[in-house]
Amino acid sequence: MVQSPNRCSFAARDKLATGYWQLATDFKLADFAVRVEQSRGRRHPEPSHAYRNDFQRDRDRVVHARAFRRLEAKTQVFTRRYSDHFRNRLTHTIEVAQISRTIAAQLGLNADLVEALALVHDIGHPPFGHAGEKALDAAMRQHGLSFDHNLHALRIVEDFELRYAAFRGLNLTFEVREGIIKHSHDYDAREHPELAEYLLDQRPPLEAQLIDLTDEIAYNTADLDDGCEAHLLSVEQIAESVEIFGDCYKDVRKLYPAAAEKLQFNEALKRIFDRLVGDLIANTRARIAEAGAHSLEDVRRYPERLAAFSAKVEEQRRQLKDFLYENLYFSPALEGEKEDAERIVGELFAHWMKEPEDLPRTYREKAEREPLPRIICDYIAGMTDPFIYQQYEKYCGE
Repeated sequence: MVQSPNRCSFAARDKLATGYWQLATDFKLADFAVRVEQSRGRRHPEPSHAYRNDFQRDRDRVVHARAFRRLEAKTQVFTRRYSDHFRNRLTHTIEVAQISRTIAAQLGLNADLVEALALVHDIGHPPFGHAGEKALDAAMRQHGLSFDHNLHALRIVEDFELRYAAFRGLNLTFEVREGIIKHSHDYDAREHPELAEYLLDQRPPLEAQLIDLTDEIAYNTADLDDGCEAHLLSVEQIAESVEIFGDCYKDVRKLYPAAAEKLQFNEALKRIFDRLVGDLIANTRARIAEAGAHSLEDVRRYPERLAAFSAKVEEQRRQLKDFLYENLYFSPALEGEKEDAERIVGELFAHWMKEPEDLPRTYREKAEREPLPRIICDYIAGMTDPFIYQQYEKYCGE
């Protein structure tokens, strides 16, 4: 039978579609962007996928990971005692991914890598937000160790996630693992010889540099929103103390004088958001040009990170962040919850140090090969807020 000239085989069609997709992707990438075909690869080699590139596969592996799902029940700033409308670690992460993709597209960066890094950037956080992290680090330091959520995230994707028969962990590409480590912190190779493979003497790619800044854009604007919703901040207080908000709010009141205060507040937040994003795009683009960065190697070898806000907007960002620390994060209204979080983490950690037989079997087995404090830290860091409350009632409740 003669095949219709309007039909083609699945293989030919897929090859054609892949070719168009590859041309479209390459056309958008700047010379200094990370190219997936030049990836340093995975620890365990895998065959190419039929219709997803390696960074897209990494993104999808993160989304399907148990540790990613647990972010939904981990505190960002507010527990559900206030409301179930507030951001949690998962919704915050989704917001960071949205901002990051937008900026990456404007700068000609690899949006697939950026999205994977944005989705994985908070995966190592323990329960109870920064209070939980502080308490966990304090408990570890009593044993000459420490807790770092970036390093813990690497342990999660390298070892803890068990989804594949051929290897432990998610077997992510080098570029995603490097970004987990270096997106927000520069580690000293002398202090962390175990991280030597991650080019600690070089800057991370721009795709990773973006994440720390988009993280701040997301939580600075979101925390103003949630802080007002919780009635811990007032619109007038923010307008008087935060220049960037005051400017935007004044413009909005002129434009929408009859609108409800909440809607005026929302419009002001949107303008702050756009100002921060727009400035980051424009200033990073200018810094790249000024540095003469024409390749990924140029970005890596530059003496400092190229992704940055302008001096004026950086000053406004710092003022906003300082305001949030002084008036929200250390608010007396939240102090009780932070004290509870630190007590729960500390007492549970101490209990399992004295009674390691109360740990789950898999953690007891790992403690035969690694220090017990590290194993307890791993267990607590992976917990959601509801689960750690259950464990506390079980082992430490009166």
